[in-house]
Amino acid sequence: MCQATVFLDGDKILEDVIQVRPTADGVELTPLFEQPRTVRAAIRDIDLLKHIVHLESLEKGEGRG
Repeated sequence: MCQATVFLDGDKILEDVIQVRPTADGVELTPLFEQPRTVRAAIRDIDLLKHIVHLESLEKGEGRG
């Protein structure tokens, strides 16, 4: 399977993500068995070999989305 693990500012926030979509509010993450959620963040990088997505908070000091 090709699910990804998502990190926000270095902290793991979600596993088994099957879709990552930029939106006007941040990034929408769709996990395999959960409802989509939007995180106020920007995509920093995506490592396809390791199945990892790194996000950065849009607002300084913002914690988990």
